[in-house]
Amino acid sequence: MKQAVQKQKLDMLSGPLWNKIPQFALPVAATAILEQLFNASDIAVVGNFSGAASTIAVAAVGANSFVISLVVNFFIGIALGANVVIADVSLPRLHELSVTMPPNVDTLYSSYHNIVAELKDVDIVIGSVLIPGDITPKLITRDMLKLMEPGTVLVDVAIDQGGCFETSHATTHSDPVYELDGIVHYAVANIPGAVPNTSTAALTNATMRYALALADKGWKKACADDEALKKGLNVVDGKVVYKGVADAWGLPYTPVEEVL
Repeated sequence: MKQAVQKQKLDMLSGPLWNKIPQFALPVAATAILEQLFNASDIAVVGNFSGAASTIAVAAVGANSFVISLVVNFFIGIALGANVVIADVSLPRLHELSVTMPPNVDTLYSSYHNIVAELKDVDIVIGSVLIPGDITPKLITRDMLKLMEPGTVLVDVAIDQGGCFETSHATTHSDPVYELDGIVHYAVANIPGAVPNTSTAALTNATMRYALALADKGWKKACADDEALKKGLNVVDGKVVYKGVADAWGLPYTPVEEVL
């Protein structure tokens, strides 16, 4: 039987602070150093081994900057003592996070009741729900906005799949935010579009072999030969061949094998 892991909470509101501040400051400094080493090592390795394509490959490294910044800022928030709650529907993942994350990171099963309870105290909510081939569920409705303090920020990373907040609508890099009922919304579609050249290079590196297969074999044979391409088919000759799409829109479903 596994032994339960007891987290130790660090109380910054009472008692002397001198022995507590270093516990927050040192991770911030270490994070900054590791970030620089990560970027430097990436560029060194890619530039040294990619040969004639080194310029494109090094540029593609920059496409990761947004993801890296999100992760780094997340851990900076943890190191500075921010109370972070991670909600998920996977119990094994929640258990893993509860063991590995610092004491000021709590895990929570994602349910209507738990979300409503947390909204009363949040400063920022980051929604990153993904159900492949299906519409993203609306985890926060408009009625829930009144539960949050004015100025609370909602970041809808799932906007490309329809958004996980009912009040989200796609925004652009030139006009990324809007306010509704006192709540600030950020819902930029295609976030990597902020760096179009580098993100295109990165995407091309990942998808070029599929494009070549389609060009060489034709779409039908390429999809029949490659399971990944087959799963990418949504509609063929007016028939919906992806079950998630058919269910989401209430349309008849046709197995993809019947059209290949």
